[in-house]
Amino acid sequence: MDYPAFYDRVAPIRLRDPLADFLGALKGGVVEVRYLDAVRLAGHSCPTVAGAFLMATRGLEALYGDDLPTRGEIEVRMRQPIEEGVCGVVANVLSLITGAAADGGFHGIGDRFDRRRLLSFGNASAAPVRFTRRDTGKSASVRYDPGVVPPDPEMMPLLQRQLAGLATEEEAGRFRRLWQGRVEAILCDHADDPRLITVDVA
Repeated sequence: MDYPAFYDRVAPIRLRDPLADFLGALKGGVVEVRYLDAVRLAGHSCPTVAGAFLMATRGLEALYGDDLPTRGEIEVRMRQPIEEGVCGVVANVLSLITGAAADGGFHGIGDRFDRRRLLSFGNASAAPVRFTRRDTGKSASVRYDPGVVPPDPEMMPLLQRQLAGLATEEEAGRFRRLWQGRVEAILCDHADDPRLITVDVA
């Protein structure tokens, strides 16, 4: 499988998944989610998918420090309704990472591992995303500002030519490089930029 090399430069998110351990799916229940996994899920790599991955990274770091986050024990509250903007895309990536699901999630085994209703939408919140540990109640409210890494001025005209079916092969290649170049800058050059991801812990 061929994909941009920078995907492998993005630090993966490691978690402990008690359900995976219980069923012997992963040794010790330790799961590692890479940016490539988020791309596979979404079907594309873009600033939104990159931002969702980074929001999860920073939010879980704030909640768990050096400990492994517990997958399936994290509530994810989205401020927007699911059908608004890119909320659904962001939620899908966060669900992949945290295990949180809406009504259609895993219903559990006995009275354990129920992941339904850990993901919700249209919540009154100052931040677009809030992660909450179910064991301690500690929360991290996370904001992402992709405007910190603006697109190249060439990108929009090239996008319009692509959509209109007018782009040459050279223009299509240039568009792809600029598009992924911005994603790379977000994930690799600005991942620790405090202006890009803001986290408030309560």
